[in-house]
Amino acid sequence: MTSDKLQVRCPSCGKQFGWDETLPSRPFCSDRCRLIDLGEWLEEGHKIPDTGESKPFMIADEEP
Repeated sequence: MTSDKLQVRCPSCGKQFGWDETLPSRPFCSDRCRLIDLGEWLEEGHKIPDTGESKPFMIADEEP
């Protein structure tokens, strides 16, 4: 029996699984992998690089 579902790899563990629009943990294969990824972001294991010039914070009454 062949599944008609699109086969994708979990970005966390690499396991191949059938993509299902109703899967609550997508794009991960399970809630466990979803939570592992969230933990990586919270512990700053994953970061989005900031290549822009740093700007100081503005004080509330300053004009831009």
